[in-house]
Amino acid sequence: MNDVLDMHMHTIVSGHAYSTLSEMVAAGKHKKLQLIGITEHAPALPGTCHDMYFRNFKVINRHPGNIELMMGAEVNIMDYDGNLDMREDTLQRLDYGIASFHEQCIKPGSKEENTAALLNAIKNPYIKIIGHPDNGAYPVDFDVIAKTASQNNVLLELNNSSYSPRSGRINSRENGRLMLSFCKKYNTSVILDSDAHIADDVGNHKYIYDLLVQIDFPEKLIVNTDVDKLKHIFSASREQSL
Repeated sequence: MNDVLDMHMHTIVSGHAYSTLSEMVAAGKHKKLQLIGITEHAPALPGTCHDMYFRNFKVINRHPGNIELMMGAEVNIMDYDGNLDMREDTLQRLDYGIASFHEQCIKPGSKEENTAALLNAIKNPYIKIIGHPDNGAYPVDFDVIAKTASQNNVLLELNNSSYSPRSGRINSRENGRLMLSFCKKYNTSVILDSDAHIADDVGNHKYIYDLLVQIDFPEKLIVNTDVDKLKHIFSASREQSL
C-alpha cells in the first residue's frame, strides 16, 4: 500500500513529547511523506500549551520543501454530550481537529454514554478525525459510530501507538477489527496515524498493516494512499456543515 501521509503527531509543545516542529518535518521528509499534520493536545490535558498557541499558525511555512504541513489539534472530549475543550473561534483557525477521549479529561462512562459523546463529536463541523476510537477503556457502539462517521465525512483513526505492545490502551486491536468490519459495511473511510511523540515515529504505521491484511480491508477506504483523497474528505465535511 502506498502510504504518503500522517496526520496525528505531537511536538515538545504538548509537554510529554520530545521533538520540535522542525524535527518532525525533517523526519517526514526523510520518510518521503507528502503530507504531515501536527496536532498538539488541546488545553485541558495537563502539561500542554495555552489556547494562544493555536491562534498564530499564520507564521508557519506550510510547504517547507518537498512536503506539505497542516496544523491542527487533538481536542479533548470533556463530557458525554461531546463538548470539547477548545473555543469555537479557536477551532475555526485549525486546518482540522481530532477529537479523542483521554482519562485525564473524562472518565470512561457506559457504552451508551461514550457512544453519545463520540456521536456529538463526529457531528461537530470542526472535527475531521476521531482519535483512537477503539480504546477499550471507552466501550462504544461501533455500528452506529461507523455509520454516523460515514454520513458526516469524518475519518475513524487506526492509531499505531494503540496497537504497539507497549500501549496502555486496552483491547485496541480486537476493537479495531470490529470497528473495521462496520467501516466496510457503511463505506466509512479510515486514516492510519502514528500518534508520534518523537521524530523517529513519524509515519510509523507498522502495527496497523497486519490488521488491515487480516480482514482484507479495502484500500479505497484508506485515505493514506492519496493526499487528494484526504483533502476531499476534509472538504466534504466542511461543505456539509455550511
